[in-house]
Amino acid sequence: MDNVTNKTSDIVRQQQLNIDDWLSGIAHGRTDQEMDVIRSACVMAQGAHANQTRASGDPYIQHSLAVAGILSSLHLDHETIVAAILHDVIEDSEISLEQIKEKFGENVATLVDGVTKMKTIQIFQGVDEKNKKEREQAENLRRMLLAMAEDIRVVLIKLADRTHNMRTLSYLPLDKQQRIAKETLDIYAPLANRLGIWQLKWELEDLSFRYLYPDTYTTIAGMLDERRIDREQYIARFIEKLDLELKQAGIDAEISGRPKHIYSIWRKMDRKNLDYQHIRDVRGVRILVKTIRDCYAVLGIVHSMWQYITGEFDDYIATPKENNYQSIHTAVIGPDGKTIEVQIRTYDMHKQNELGVAAHWRYKEGSTHDTDFDDKISWLRQLMEWKDEVLDASDFVARLKMDVFEDRVYVFTPQGKVVDLPTGSTPLDFAYHIHTEVGHRCRGAKVNGNIVPLTYQLKSGQQVEILTVKTARPSRDWVNPDLGYLKTSRARSKVQHWFKQQDYAKNAVDGRDILERELRRLGLSAINFEKLTEKLKFKSTDDFFVAIARNEIKSSQYLNAAQDIIEPDKGDKERIFPTQKPVIKDNVVSGMQVEGVGNLLTHMAQCCKPVPGDKIAGYITRGRGITIHRENCPNMLRYSNHCPERVIKIDWGQRLDHAYPVEIQIMAFDRQGLLRDITSILANDQVNLIAANTLSEKDGPIARMNLTLEIRDIEMLSRVLAKISQLPNVMEAKRNNH
Repeated sequence: MDNVTNKTSDIVRQQQLNIDDWLSGIAHGRTDQEMDVIRSACVMAQGAHANQTRASGDPYIQHSLAVAGILSSLHLDHETIVAAILHDVIEDSEISLEQIKEKFGENVATLVDGVTKMKTIQIFQGVDEKNKKEREQAENLRRMLLAMAEDIRVVLIKLADRTHNMRTLSYLPLDKQQRIAKETLDIYAPLANRLGIWQLKWELEDLSFRYLYPDTYTTIAGMLDERRIDREQYIARFIEKLDLELKQAGIDAEISGRPKHIYSIWRKMDRKNLDYQHIRDVRGVRILVKTIRDCYAVLGIVHSMWQYITGEFDDYIATPKENNYQSIHTAVIGPDGKTIEVQIRTYDMHKQNELGVAAHWRYKEGSTHDTDFDDKISWLRQLMEWKDEVLDASDFVARLKMDVFEDRVYVFTPQGKVVDLPTGSTPLDFAYHIHTEVGHRCRGAKVNGNIVPLTYQLKSGQQVEILTVKTARPSRDWVNPDLGYLKTSRARSKVQHWFKQQDYAKNAVDGRDILERELRRLGLSAINFEKLTEKLKFKSTDDFFVAIARNEIKSSQYLNAAQDIIEPDKGDKERIFPTQKPVIKDNVVSGMQVEGVGNLLTHMAQCCKPVPGDKIAGYITRGRGITIHRENCPNMLRYSNHCPERVIKIDWGQRLDHAYPVEIQIMAFDRQGLLRDITSILANDQVNLIAANTLSEKDGPIARMNLTLEIRDIEMLSRVLAKISQLPNVMEAKRNNH
C-alpha cells in the first residue's frame, strides 16, 4: 500500500474520461455482461480512492487500473480483472469484504481477501528493528506462497501489483528503491519465472537491475543503443534471407528480432566473465511456426545456411524447463562473421512461454483447468505437505528458496518419467520425491545401471533406480548436513518427521548414544550431562537427548557448549579451539590488503584465478566492486594500458582463518586404498595433513593410523571425523587425547 495524500475532487472527476478509455482498451474478447461488472468495479474503486494519490502525484485509481491492465494483457478472466481493480479498497476505505462479496460474488471477494491478507504485516514484540524487518518479510512471503496453493490468481495479482510499483519506483526515496528492487530480484522475478510468465519476469529483472546497479545498467543500455541502428539493419538482412529460404521450403513462419534484456546480458557477462563484445545473443531472432515438425525443419535449414556454434544449442522442446518453457535455442555465425542467436518455437509454445500459468487459468463458465497447468503448480501443493512442520518463518523462506529458486537437474525413473530436483540432489532426494515410503525403505541406488553411494550428486539425463528393503528404517546420518545424504529440505523434513513419530524413550537413548559417540570422537568425553543440559536451557537431560536424536539442535551448539564447560578458565590460546575470530581491520578485505581504501566488495578473476603468494592487482569494475587479477594476467596488462586510473595496488593480507594442529586416531580393518580414501576426504574439505603414522598388526587385519591435521574449529573436526567414520572398513575415528 503506497502512502496517499489529499487531492482535489476535480482531478478525480477528470479521471472518468481515462477510465472510459481504459475500459475500451480491454473490451476485446469480453462479453457486455463482463464489461458491465468491470465498469461497476471501477466505480467502486474510484469512490474508495477519492482524494488519494500515489508518491508520483497520480490519482490512486491509476494504479488500480494499471494493475488490472497488466493482467488483461495476460488474458486473465474478468473476475481477476475486477479483483485487481479492487485489491486496495478494503485498506483504503470503509468498504467491507462482505459488500464486495454481495456485489461481485464469492470468487472476487476471495481474491481480494487473499491479496489483502498478503499485505498484512504481523507486529512482533520485543525484537530489534533489523530482525523485525526480516521476520515481517518472511511472514509476508509465507502468506503469499501458501495463498498460491489455494488460488494462483492471488499471486498473479500480486505480481502485476509489484510490476506497476517497479515502473513507478523512481518517485520513492533511494533507500526504499534499493530495498524494493532487491526484494523483487530475489523473490518476485524468480517467482514469475517459476510460473513461466516471462513477460513479467524480464521486466521485473530489468527494472530491479536498473535501481540496484544504475551505473552498470546505464553502461549496457548505452552499448545497446549505440549499435541499435546497425544491429537492426543487420537483423533485417538476416531475416530477409532466412524468410526467402523458408518459403522455398514451403514453411509458413513468422520471423522477428528478439528483444534484448539488459539483466540477462549482464548475468551472462558476469557468469562467463565475458566482455560485452563477446555476448552472442545481443543479436537474435525468433521464429514462430505452426507445428513441432516445422521447428526441427527450420533448425535444419538454419544450420545448413550458417555454421552453428558448438555448445550453444539447447533443445527445450524435447526437454522442457521446470516451468514448462519450450523452445529450440541455437547460435550461428551469420553474415560478416557475426554471431546471432536463433529461437525456434510454435505459436502455442510462444503463448505458453510469455503467459505461463496465466495461459491455462480459465474461469469462464463451462471450462476447467488442463493437466499441464496442474502439473506446473504441483510443487505449490507440495508446500502444504510439510509447511506445518516448519514453525519459524525464516526457516520456511530459506527452505523454499533452496527448493524452488535454485537451478535444477533432470533425471529419469526406470519407467522414463522425468523428475526435476535442485542441483546437488542425491539418490535419497530422488527416492523421497517419488514417495515417502520409498525414501524410508531406501538402502541403495543405481545410476545408469551402476551402484552409487547414497551421497552421489545426480546429473541431468541420468536414470535412477532405488533399491529398497521391506521394513522402513531411515538412518539418523541422513539428516546430518555434514554427511551430504540429503539436499532438499522436503526430504530432510520427511526423515525428521519419521523420527519424531518414534517412541520418546527410544529417542532419548539414541540421542545419548549420538552425544557420547560425538564427544568421544572429539576427546570431550569427561563432561557432566546435567551441566550441559542446563547450559543449553533444556528442562531435562532426556529432553536434551531427544532433541539431539530428532536433529533439533545442531552438533556445533552442544560441542561448543561442552568445550566451554571443560575449559571455562583457559585463555583463547590454551583452548582446544579458540572461540574468538581474528579481528579484521578496516583496510583488510576478504583476506587482502587494499592500498588506500577501506572495505570494498572484491572477487577473484576467473581468467587467471590468483592464489595466496601470487603478485596481484585490482581492477575497479562498474557495479561489481574490485576484481582481483594476477599482475601478469593478460587482462590486467590490457587494463593497465587502456584505463590505468581504475587499476589499484593490492597485497595479500593476514590469514583470517587460523588453523590448529590436532592429532586424530583411526582404527580400521586394513585394506588397499584406505589411506588414499582418507586423504581424499581431507583434500575435499581443504584440511591440511601435517603428519601421518600408520601401523598394521602382523598377525591380524587391524590398521591403526595417527594423523596430525590443521583444523580451524570444532565443527570442522566433527565433520572430518564423521566422514572418515563412514568409509568402508573404518571402525573408529576420534581425536587423540594422549
